[in-house]
Amino acid sequence: MCPKDSAAQVPREVAQSPVRRRFAEFLLGGGLLASAISFLYPILRYLVPPAQPDLGTDSVVAGRVGDLRRNSGKVFRFGNRPGILVLTENGDYKAMSGVCTHLNCTVQYRPDLRQVWCACHNGFYDLNGRNVAGPPPRPLELYEVHVRGEEIVVDRRRGA
Repeated sequence: MCPKDSAAQVPREVAQSPVRRRFAEFLLGGGLLASAISFLYPILRYLVPPAQPDLGTDSVVAGRVGDLRRNSGKVFRFGNRPGILVLTENGDYKAMSGVCTHLNCTVQYRPDLRQVWCACHNGFYDLNGRNVAGPPPRPLELYEVHVRGEEIVVDRRRGA
């Protein structure tokens, strides 16, 4: 080999080395960015609750008188979403949205605690729909309950 040829090859390899290094740094940086996004996205989805869609109807028959014992509840359909109807120990009917305000799980009535409970992340609401424990960010929407003959009719509250 001629000394001229080996000297000519060294600058070309040196010139290619920074290009390769920048490409490797680009790949590593992109991988780190993708990893960070994949970790942060589920955390942000957990912290930011989804928007509440419209229920689609204003009045439904949730049940019949005698369907519930005192201190018990039942889930009923309110349009395309669930609602929950509770007969308190005092004999009063309470109705509210059956969808947890945290991640849209269906809630249920816990007679032992006299509270509405979301099993997804252990969230609790009182019988007025207020969030009292757990991650739910806002209260449940309350509904008006009317007993008309043998039917229990639930209406969405106006202006609520």
